[in-house]
Amino acid sequence: MRTYAIGDIHGHLDPLKAAHERVAADRLRTGDDTAPIVHLGDLVDRGPDSAGVIGHLAEGRARGEPWEVLLGNHDRYFRRFLQTGELIDPLKPDLLWFRPTMGGIETLASYGIDATDDPGRVHAQARAKVPEAHVALLNAQSTHLRRGEALFVHAGIRPGVPLEDQIEDDLVWIREPFLSDRRDHGPLIVHGHTALPTASHHGNRVNIDSSMAFGGHLTVIVIEGREVWELTDQGRQPLRP
Repeated sequence: MRTYAIGDIHGHLDPLKAAHERVAADRLRTGDDTAPIVHLGDLVDRGPDSAGVIGHLAEGRARGEPWEVLLGNHDRYFRRFLQTGELIDPLKPDLLWFRPTMGGIETLASYGIDATDDPGRVHAQARAKVPEAHVALLNAQSTHLRRGEALFVHAGIRPGVPLEDQIEDDLVWIREPFLSDRRDHGPLIVHGHTALPTASHHGNRVNIDSSMAFGGHLTVIVIEGREVWELTDQGRQPLRP
């Protein structure tokens, strides 16, 4: 069973398109045009074109591309703001979405909205200017996807908790105790959320957030069983523990 996965995008449309092109090249080589691409969330914030990223994914899904889009913590901020006008995530009440390091200001700017305006007017503008197709995609994001021997999720899982009992807060936010846990979780956990210089394989999990939000690059991988390769301009490169 073959599955492709793309790490945290954070509003960078051109690298996303380049990642899709690498998948297309691998599909041509394998003759398989049906394997899905799983986008691991954090579509938005910090980068220059969150609107373009969401639009690109929504258009592809509408024309039948086998693209899965998972929920990241930054996407949850955006979705909550559109629904309620609130700038916090309930799990992080002291971390405002409009805080300079968070990226909400850049996300709204990509829709032509000035986030420094009166908060009520900013929310009203967002409701008016964000296309319904974009809202629909945000509302349709899943928290996880099990496929073959891999579990795809944005942040990780709560170690020791059965997969069916995992909660959204952990799936989109967790770092510890997940990152330091060496146990076999059953499936190979494929995640992003914790930015690193390059993708890394830890045996029981694979982190493919390669710091696109902080000047890094966007990682795309292909998984067959529990074997993992990073897709580069030169083709597949093995990613091993």
